[in-house]
Amino acid sequence: MTATLRVGIESEIFYPSADGQPVAETYDHLYALLTTLEVLKQYLADRQATVLGNQFLYYAQGFPKLRVAPDVMVIFDVAPGGRDNYKIWEEGQVPTVIFEMTSFGTRGQDEIFKKTLYEQLGVKEYWLFDPKGEWVEQQLRGYRLRGEIYEPIQDGRSEPLQLRLVVEERLIGFYREDTGEKLLIPNELVEALRQEILARQQAEKLAEQERQRAEQAELQIEQLKARLRSLNVDPDTIQ
Repeated sequence: MTATLRVGIESEIFYPSADGQPVAETYDHLYALLTTLEVLKQYLADRQATVLGNQFLYYAQGFPKLRVAPDVMVIFDVAPGGRDNYKIWEEGQVPTVIFEMTSFGTRGQDEIFKKTLYEQLGVKEYWLFDPKGEWVEQQLRGYRLRGEIYEPIQDGRSEPLQLRLVVEERLIGFYREDTGEKLLIPNELVEALRQEILARQQAEKLAEQERQRAEQAELQIEQLKARLRSLNVDPDTIQ
């Protein structure tokens, strides 16, 4: 088969971007998915990377049925921005970190099939988060690739992301390893911005009050000098 013919056949293969299935099983799973997606997107905004959520990952060229839809996946060394789906052979990079928001109903799929698949693909880290605490002990479980085998993550760290992961009720909290700073979730970010605006307004108000006090003091000094001059006293000669 010539190269031209191979290209022609490949161009006729349709790789869907949706299957009509719900994005997540419950509200808690959806909220955890969307929050993790947004937090990591903000964190990696200035990096050569992309963060995708619930989009098809195609891993075998020419076989559109061989696909999986990770809840959140981080891919480094690719052009930033969203995609309708992700084809490994086109992008040239396997996802580096994958998060699945798991439940008792998806346990077998997440713990066996997806874990084996991600291990074989070479995904460096695979995290299972159980927002309802249905089967994962302490709600969060991670695997790190050592050679070609996944080993449990014992330290709660994501090496590729350089973040520490902490369960915070039904969400994953992410903390920078270099500064210890928490990556704020959207509502926390809004509140932080609100507090910053209020603090800035308060500082401006205090500065304006100080300016008015200074002007009032200057006016009183000028009035006092004028009174001294009316008494034939030069205020500039007063020590």
